[in-house]
This record gives sequence, C-alpha cells and structure tokens, in this order.
Amino acid sequence: MDIASLKDRDLLSMADLSSEEVLGLLHLAREMKADRVQLRASKVLGLLFQKASTRTRVSFSVAMYQLGGQVLDLNASMTQVGRGEPTIDTARVLDRYLDVVAIRTFEQQELETFAHYAKIPVINALTDLEHPCQVLADLMTVQEQFGSLAGLTLTYVGDGNNMAHSLLLGCALVGMNVRIAAPAAYQPNAEVVDRARQIAADRSEVVITPDPQAAAKNAHVLYTDVWASMGQEDLAATRIPIFQPYQINEELLSIADADAIVLHCLPAHRGEEITEAVLEGSQSRVWDEAENRLHAQKALLACILGAA
Repeated sequence: MDIASLKDRDLLSMADLSSEEVLGLLHLAREMKADRVQLRASKVLGLLFQKASTRTRVSFSVAMYQLGGQVLDLNASMTQVGRGEPTIDTARVLDRYLDVVAIRTFEQQELETFAHYAKIPVINALTDLEHPCQVLADLMTVQEQFGSLAGLTLTYVGDGNNMAHSLLLGCALVGMNVRIAAPAAYQPNAEVVDRARQIAADRSEVVITPDPQAAAKNAHVLYTDVWASMGQEDLAATRIPIFQPYQINEELLSIADADAIVLHCLPAHRGEEITEAVLEGSQSRVWDEAENRLHAQKALLACILGAA
C-alpha cells in the first residue's frame, strides 16, 4: 500500500487521510509491532501540550525514541506559550527548530492556525473537535481481533465528543458501520456527521441515535469515553444522571454480537461510563488498544518523516 504520500503532511483530522492511507498506516503499524521493520530517523519531535496526557505523551515519546529520534516536551508552563505568546509567533519559531510537532490543545482552530504558519508537519494529538491518533490505534486493535475492517459495526455510546467525531470519520474511511448513541442534547457535530456520511457513501452505514440498546444490537465493537471531557470536569456531577442509560455494562454487552469486543480510550471512570466487570472482562481489549497507540503513532511518524 502506498504511504509515501504522507511524507511532510499534517494530520489535523481523520478526514485528512484517504482510505488507502489509513490501511497502509495500519499495515505498517502491525509490521512494526512484530519487529519486522527497523528504522532510524535522526529527527526531533516537539510535544506542545496544553492539556494533561499520559498515553499520548508517553506513546509519542517512546515511538520517536524507537525511531532513533529525539523528543522535546514543550510544557506550556515552561515556555512562552504559558505567558500568552501568540500561536502564530510560536509556530514560526518552532518551525525553525523541530522536524515535526504534535499538539494537544482545546480549539481546533488553534491547531489549524499553527499548521498554517509552520512549514513542518503538525499532528493533532487531541483537540476538543478530534482525536485522530487514538482512532488509528482503535482501528488497529479491531483489525487484530477480526482480521478485516470492512462490514464490521462499531457502536459508540456516550458524549458526542472528539472521540465520537474521529470514530465517525475513521470508520467511514475503512468501510465500517458506525453508530453513535448519545442523548439528544449531546450528539456529535452535524458537519462531522455529514462528512462521515459523504465518506461512507454506499459502502457503510452512519447512524446517530439517542437509543443505546438499538445502537448496540449485534455490534462487533462497543466503545465509550468519559462523560465529561478535559475542561468539563465541573459538569461531571450534573451529567451522570443524563448519561447513566449510556453506560457499557453486562446488559448492554449482551445485546452486541457474541464475539464483540469493548474499547475505551482511557482514562476510565469505573462505575460511570463503564463497569469494572466489563472493563476487566474477557471481551475487553482496552489494554491492547492502549499499547497500539505506540505502534500506530510510530508508523505515522515514520511516514511523515519519510523514514518508512
């Protein structure tokens, strides 16, 4: 599969990728996970994170080190970003020092502004709108379980947030059916839904519903995320009664396909969006999913840096 087209490219959204590029990245990630590809890329990755991170920060760092590169953790509190330096100035300066930058921030527009002013590749390491790198790891995990992706059904239950948005686009790109079950006032962005339906065309189904049971029926993958995303923690208590019917528990899992797997991007709030029994149960693939962040992002970095 041709992934040379990714060299020097930005990844700001799942929609920036073609179906062939997604599948090519997943293939390379599997080869890297099996130690069948050895690369040396003497480059420098900058991590510009304005939100907390465990998996994204560590997996990007380890991936870059394993590629033979270096990582600079540009913590906002220790740079001029924390003192209000404009994004356009930061972008033009870091462009002259780094080879690639991964950004975790709030507004998608800030990410896009940075990418506009920087010549180096920019990777979306999470914004309030999307989390594309997580979805690459998710698709890799599903592929490991089922062998192929086309025709499978992934059901996401909970808040129609950045994870829902990237899952909509990612599943559509690989021919998977995707169902989002969310309360009426918390459904995903309509423009993202429309874009996913355009990508899916006649190949797969995109369903948005307030009914978690209908969405879970015969699904191959059940997926959830926290009910209050980063920056919304003060809303958590008021959201719990609204989202309680959207918990992934044994009852909801029993409606899905008998061989269904459960995914969660983590961190998980046990007893809220997912029960302890399901998270730690035999159908959970959450820890494989977390590991695959490393392999998927290493493949992405290798392609962007022209080392693949």
